[in-house]
Amino acid sequence: MPHTLLLVEDTLDNRKFLTRLLTFYGYQMLEATNALDGLALLRDTPVDLVLMDLSLPGMDGWTAMRTIRSDATLPQPPIIALTGHALPDDVANAYAAGCDGYVTKPVDIDQLLAEIQRCLS
Repeated sequence: MPHTLLLVEDTLDNRKFLTRLLTFYGYQMLEATNALDGLALLRDTPVDLVLMDLSLPGMDGWTAMRTIRSDATLPQPPIIALTGHALPDDVANAYAAGCDGYVTKPVDIDQLLAEIQRCLS
């Protein structure tokens, strides 16, 4: 049975690219265009891993990760931050907010696949 990944990404081109890519590699994909929709999907649908953009409209990805990690009623899958924020403070803040992995955009496909496998194992 394929792993189900939740992609929380507001940019249509990024969502389409990542969904097609990860579907090709055998993952079942769910998509949300903002953090609130992502939280609702996480609450209602079993997922094995979340790919979370950090720069989202409304609630940002850092806040969404802190919300997930602090809410015992939510599932607690691994979360990979998927972002253009590449400064050391950005990385440190994402891990402090609750991510389990970090991949910068533009996405290196091999790095993303390796990070997904690491977080799922």
